[in-house]
Amino acid sequence: RLEMRIFGVKVCVIEPGCFKTMITNLENMEKNFFSIWEKLPEEIKTSYGEGYLNQFVATLKLLQKGYNSDLSLVTNCMEHALTSLYPRARYSAGWDAKLLYLPLSYLPSAFTDAL
Repeated sequence: RLEMRIFGVKVCVIEPGCFKTMITNLENMEKNFFSIWEKLPEEIKTSYGEGYLNQFVATLKLLQKGYNSDLSLVTNCMEHALTSLYPRARYSAGWDAKLLYLPLSYLPSAFTDAL
């Protein structure tokens, strides 16, 4: 963002939370993870253990329940950034971005790592 300023280009960063899209579609993600897992060398599979992959997928299933399906929150940020006379430097779309990710970005790394 700052690198482009010297060229007279204003860059606005849009930081969405978790939304239901094809990128976050659980079936697609699960299929990709298991496909990648099958291609890993046995040494790596043994090192992580099959439980790691299953726990990761189970966590994704749990998290996906809280994903937002209202994509207008993101497109409204885009519209404001493009049409506003004085657009903001950063936009956070979705409750999780505003209440979780944004505050975490201001905390020390050691604290966020622990969380």
